[in-house]
Formats: sequence, structure tokens, C-alpha cells
Amino acid sequence: MGNLQRNKDGSMSFADLITSMTTAAAKGDGGGVADCFTDDGVYHDVFYGAFAGRTALIDMIENHFHRDGGDFRWDIYDPVSDGQTGYARYVFSYQSKLPEAEGRRALFEGVAVVKLKDGKIAEYREVANAMTGLQMMGFPPERLAKVIAKEGRELAARDESAGHL
Repeated sequence: MGNLQRNKDGSMSFADLITSMTTAAAKGDGGGVADCFTDDGVYHDVFYGAFAGRTALIDMIENHFHRDGGDFRWDIYDPVSDGQTGYARYVFSYQSKLPEAEGRRALFEGVAVVKLKDGKIAEYREVANAMTGLQMMGFPPERLAKVIAKEGRELAARDESAGHL
């Protein structure tokens, strides 16, 4: 942590901020994740939905992520930011603890889309290829179809999708 890059205002660089957040999440450190967010920051998880505020962020990491998986690895690539918005490509994997997929390794790739405020994460959203990991865990086609349908509904409901449908 001694080589952290700082912005002109003294805040952590986006690359270090997103890496700190993902490292804390992989370790199960909910407080460490929450420290990377503004007090009212929101994490939109591809599986679990939206979590807003420090208490909810800690709950998501400690009572959802690490309930359903273990041995996490979350690698960040090519982080870029203009100070207001940040993007980073990632590869994420874990060992499933779900009864129907116990011990199977899931592998995903995605892009983090991050809104920044005062040097912290105000909103984290991801565009992820979740189907690869779910298929690796042995989810049947019907269950994969349910996840795809949910993602489609959520995309269609977003403001930026209004002119497309």
C-alpha cells in the first residue's frame, strides 16, 4: 500500500481505489469495501442487486459474497478515469459454496463502470459476462435463461435504454 498514487486533491487514484475495493471484496472485508464508497454510495451487483450505504455494502460482502463463494480472485486491468467516471476491465473467479455447485470454480469477465465523487465511489455498476461462470458451475439451461431474462428486464428499465425499445 506504500505505492498508492494520489490525485491533486490528495484522494487515491482511480486505479488504486478500484483495486482497493476489489481486493477488500475478495478478502471478505466489508468495511474495507465500504471505505472506498461515499456514505451513500451504491454497488449494483450483477447477481444480488443494488446495495446503498455503508451498512448495506458490508452486508453484501460479508453475508452474500462470502456466503455463496470462497477463494475469490478479482484482477483489474486497464483502469481509466476522467475524475468523474472510471472504467476498468476485470476477470473475477471464485469457488462456489452453493449446494448445487459446491466446489466448482466460476470464472467471469466484465467491465466496471464507476461514478466518482470526492475521490470515492458514488456508484459502482458492472457489465459482466456472468453466463460463463454459471455454466462452469453446472447451472441448467433453464436457470441460465432466467438470469438472462432478469438482466434483460433490468437493462430495459434503465433511463438510457428508453429510446431503444
